[in-house]
Amino acid sequence: MTAPTTTSLPLRPPRGTLRRALALLEVDRSRLALAVLLGTLALGCAVALAATSAWLIARASQMPPVLTLSVATVGVRAFGIGRGVLRYVERLVSHDLALAGMTTLRTTVYDRLAAGRGRAVLGVRRGDLLARVGADVDAVGDLVVRGLLPAAVATVLGLATVGAMTAFFPPAAAALAVCLVLAGVVAPWLAGRAARTTERAGAQARARVGAEALALLDDAGPLTVAGRVPERLAALRAADDGAQAAVDAGAGPAALAAGLGQLATGLAVLAALVTGVPAVGAGSLDPVLLAVVVLTPLAAFEATSLLPAAAVQVHRSRAAAARVLALLDDAAGTDDDAADPGAGPSARVAEPADVVAREPVLRATGLTVGWPGGPALVSGLDLELRPGRSIAVVGPSGAGKTTLLLTLGGLLPPRAGRLTLGGAALHGEPGDAVVVVPEDAHVFGTTVLENLRVARGDLGPDAATAALHRAGLGAWLAALPDGLDTLLGPDARTVSGGERRRLLLARALVSPAPLLLLDEPTEHLDRAGADAALDALTGDPARGVLVVTHRLTGLAAVDEVIRIAHGRVVARGSHAHLLSHDAGYREAVRHEREDGR
Repeated sequence: MTAPTTTSLPLRPPRGTLRRALALLEVDRSRLALAVLLGTLALGCAVALAATSAWLIARASQMPPVLTLSVATVGVRAFGIGRGVLRYVERLVSHDLALAGMTTLRTTVYDRLAAGRGRAVLGVRRGDLLARVGADVDAVGDLVVRGLLPAAVATVLGLATVGAMTAFFPPAAAALAVCLVLAGVVAPWLAGRAARTTERAGAQARARVGAEALALLDDAGPLTVAGRVPERLAALRAADDGAQAAVDAGAGPAALAAGLGQLATGLAVLAALVTGVPAVGAGSLDPVLLAVVVLTPLAAFEATSLLPAAAVQVHRSRAAAARVLALLDDAAGTDDDAADPGAGPSARVAEPADVVAREPVLRATGLTVGWPGGPALVSGLDLELRPGRSIAVVGPSGAGKTTLLLTLGGLLPPRAGRLTLGGAALHGEPGDAVVVVPEDAHVFGTTVLENLRVARGDLGPDAATAALHRAGLGAWLAALPDGLDTLLGPDARTVSGGERRRLLLARALVSPAPLLLLDEPTEHLDRAGADAALDALTGDPARGVLVVTHRLTGLAAVDEVIRIAHGRVVARGSHAHLLSHDAGYREAVRHEREDGR
């Protein structure tokens, strides 16, 4: 089976990516407007504080009566307190809005992935998938707090400050307006232009870091035994170097944007001095107001100082949104690539309810399977799986057994041939009629009972206990401190490999699906345990079972064994028939018995 890789994405996110992502956040516009208002008032208090303080200091230097300064003194205190209080309230409103949007988006992602095509996640490495539903969703939500809100506040505050300055001294107001455009438009444009490519590369690089780190942690034991830990560590370091390189690539333009902001502040102050001092000499500007005109820009640029980072955040959120939406689109997309070449124009797609209403027969005719974009692994396969029938597909590692299983389960599109369920062409997943149990199926960090309820939500304790006994876990269950309510560690790290395999087997046994497709269900079990597991799987006349395995002993319990090698079916029949007529099968069984497996 080919390892999943990170799904390739276009070099640039398509138009409307952010608009679609914001729609999925379901941002409350009234609360967003309230956050903008609070943010504007908070920074407005900062500007008013600077202007009032400048007036108070300049006027106090003239030693007027104390009562003349009382209103300004109270204003300084009010604006100072108001700035902190309003900023705190704005943060409460804006962060609550963003967190609610992230929750909504993450819930939507989970719902659509659960209801959509399972194959959407097959081509995505586990670490990359976690990055998309974790960090990428957070990055989309950050757009509200770190992108839209600063831009809106800076726009409103800039217009208000320039308007107020115009009332005091129009030349300084004009210079302030030009400098605000430099700091609030040009500098963010430069930062955003650099971030357009660096953030895209950074998002992909961070995903690779997560995927490599998680793969190294999850498979630490097997990698150590195989001597591949140094190789994987080198891959992790290379991915981390790529992420750091993406950050470094954006450092220069970010520094330039920050420098432009500081330059714009200095130019605004200088312009106020150059135009204000002659005006004071000419008597057209009060000397006290000169201090206000000169010092107010220092506070006005506090809002624009956040805009370069906001521009970077916009591109970061757009890149993250493209990755999330690509996953959702893949989950909900049409199965054009899964078209049934042999179905003809009258073929129709199998509906799950329709299949369950009839006898659910899974039939493959001339089936060719392989991963999209890869070579064909198995060609020309014919099989029929119906309730009461059991089939085993055997072959060496890499022969395409797992790929065949995923194709029969609708998780991968057929490369050629005809695949039907209940007489209708199977395009996509078959719903509740067929359940695929992969070799690495997840065991959740919750109770034993809840892990079984993944397959059937209404499962009761008695049925769960019976299934565990059928799977050979009766003694294990009796020894658990809290029985079915015992908590398991993340991904069953607190149980052995054999117990984990039997737990997954019990989950398959409680599934209501009439057809089960299992990948290596007897792995990590001894010969007696493997035989018992196959007996438990094949003992139900109301259920059809197909297993892919590399173990050959114990297959007398199945109705038909299909041996594949070199990309085709080389032998098929009962276990006894193959022992008598297929020398390769007979030799493999002999070696397996001699090895004591």
